Amino acid sequence: MTVEAVISGSETAQSAINALQLGSLYALFALGVALIFGIMRLVNFAHGEFIMLGALVLVYVTDWPLAAKIVVTLLAVVAIALLSERIVFRPLRGVSPVTLLVASFALSIGLQSAALLIVGVRPQGATVSKSLNTFWQVGSVSISKLSIVTIVVTVILLVGLVAFLSRHRVGVMMRAAAVDFTMTRLVGVRANLVIGTAFGISGLLAGVASILIVAQNGTFTVEMGLVPVLFGFIASVVGGLGSLQGAVLGGYILGGASTALQIGLPLELKPFRDAFLFGAVLVFMVFRPGGLYIARSERTRV
Repeated sequence: MTVEAVISGSETAQSAINALQLGSLYALFALGVALIFGIMRLVNFAHGEFIMLGALVLVYVTDWPLAAKIVVTLLAVVAIALLSERIVFRPLRGVSPVTLLVASFALSIGLQSAALLIVGVRPQGATVSKSLNTFWQVGSVSISKLSIVTIVVTVILLVGLVAFLSRHRVGVMMRAAAVDFTMTRLVGVRANLVIGTAFGISGLLAGVASILIVAQNGTFTVEMGLVPVLFGFIASVVGGLGSLQGAVLGGYILGGASTALQIGLPLELKPFRDAFLFGAVLVFMVFRPGGLYIARSERTRV
């Protein structure tokens, strides 16, 4: 085997790991968005602020033991998500989707403003675990522990969510509500339980995402929720808005495409990677406006 072939194989393996890590993050973002949309037909743009507030919690507990940091962050973000549903969205239940969308924007701005009052505009440092920033050397490939943790955690969450939706009573209710929420309520399913559980799971996904982002970047900014919710929404649209399977697929497609563009674009065009990525998404949506996977609730009934 030639030296060039070895180098090429190493670069391919490195790129594949990077794509899987990035795709896993995008899949987490997309799941949080798609879960709420599937039941309420609400694109919750405040989901990005849930992630941001999870990172804010990590700023204040950065010196705590790892397990305590993870538990406190997850509990805090789940609590914020549940309170948001109870205070903001529950009183608006039954209104038009446009009103719900405006409410989600208002909630997003409100949470961001609250964070500004607490910490100001300057970036803050935060640490999850220094060991996550170390690398394993496998031949000529450097694999960061954070990459493996991100991929493994995402897979565990996906398997757990599938098991919950398939086997647990509340999970089955959520699946039924995603298909026909009105009929589900008519047969006795409690709307508050189903929607509250969806927001709780969404908060859990946001909390995990915030931990992984802070572990990677080591910083907190008030605006940091914008990119995750944007990529989560786009991944959901690519996969099929309202479909959890599609959201995951869309996340990994975006991760792979983003990594490929970072490698393939000329040096002077690399700063415009996301512009090329979003342009490709627009072209894709022209030919496949419903996304790759159309949820049952969105299929035309005869």
